[in-house]
Amino acid sequence: MNTIAERYVKLVLAVGQHDPDYVDAFYGPGEWKTEATRQKVGLPQLRADAQALIAAIPELSDAERRDELVVLRRDYLRRQLQALQARVRMLEGAALTFDEESKALYDAAAPVHPESYFQSALNELDRRLPGGGSLIERYEAFHQRFVIPADKLTGVFDRAIAECRRRTLQHVPLPGGESFTDEYVTNKPWSGYNWYQGGYRSLIQVNTDLPIYIDRAIDLACHEGYPGHHVYNALLEQHLVKERGWIEFTVYPLFSPQSLIAEGTANYGIEVAFPGNDRIAFERDALYPAAGLDPSQAAAYAEVAALVDRLAYAGNEAARRYLNKEIDRAAASAWLTHYAMMSPARAEQRTRFFDTYRSYVINYNLGKDLAKKFVESRSGSSVGARWKEFARLLASPRLPSGLH
Repeated sequence: MNTIAERYVKLVLAVGQHDPDYVDAFYGPGEWKTEATRQKVGLPQLRADAQALIAAIPELSDAERRDELVVLRRDYLRRQLQALQARVRMLEGAALTFDEESKALYDAAAPVHPESYFQSALNELDRRLPGGGSLIERYEAFHQRFVIPADKLTGVFDRAIAECRRRTLQHVPLPGGESFTDEYVTNKPWSGYNWYQGGYRSLIQVNTDLPIYIDRAIDLACHEGYPGHHVYNALLEQHLVKERGWIEFTVYPLFSPQSLIAEGTANYGIEVAFPGNDRIAFERDALYPAAGLDPSQAAAYAEVAALVDRLAYAGNEAARRYLNKEIDRAAASAWLTHYAMMSPARAEQRTRFFDTYRSYVINYNLGKDLAKKFVESRSGSSVGARWKEFARLLASPRLPSGLH
């Protein structure tokens, strides 16, 4: 299996020569990347190599079946290779529908929701934000009161990261020397990104193209850092790469089932780190003062944010229709403005995300729902048990189809 795993890593690196977004992280032997760059194998050969590698995966022995992680490893490698084949077909020009693509790449398909599905949340928002003008105008006017001033952004984000890390360390032993650095960037199609470096280190970038609201501090700190992407990658490196010698986890192909687990746990991790009323209390008592905002408005903002969060799947519908060529960019932006409560500028940024990452959008909301259901079906209401099951999920090669 270790030989197959090595061939898998080299195959992922080879696909990365054709798709600059494909390899999200790699911290294996540097000469493997050099070799991939030098050879630049053609797409048809890569597709054939993936098929040969799938066929070479051996059956499990009786002894291996007694180790759950070993069983998961076999399924993981096979499904990751199938997703690689699908990505290569797309690079060769294959046209897949939104749902065909998400099943092929991410081992899951998001439910389809009509406009009526989102209407109850919109109606409640309409009642919650009375006044003149359209609902999006009233929401934007309300929302603007909670922008973190640019000169306070670093302080607020650092305070959020410190609290997320403190809460995570209470429940999850992290490898010694783990750390991250953060950067503020512009002209990106995403709001935040974790670039895992290996050696338990991450580079976290925050996009400042658009205003950053007070709730995004915890969202980004948890999602990109603790207990999200940084912790996920560090635990995989510690438990699977260092302890078991599974070299396949030194590479992370972005367009693969691994991303649904990564994004889903990163989003669900916010609830794990801040259960119940913990989040609103911390934002009110620590982040609002650090941002120079009125703490007495924290509850009102959280109430509106919870209603907007019920519109999360509206982004999927916009992406599905846009990528299936049922609507154009303007119509997709209008959909996001109306049904997802995005400002026109944020909606346009989101359509650029669709252009680059396509059906990847399902990994955030569907991934969160699947991770939440999986963890809580095993942990019940106990906070400690929830953390335990969450950490087990982070450190395992489980597939999206295994979360049901």
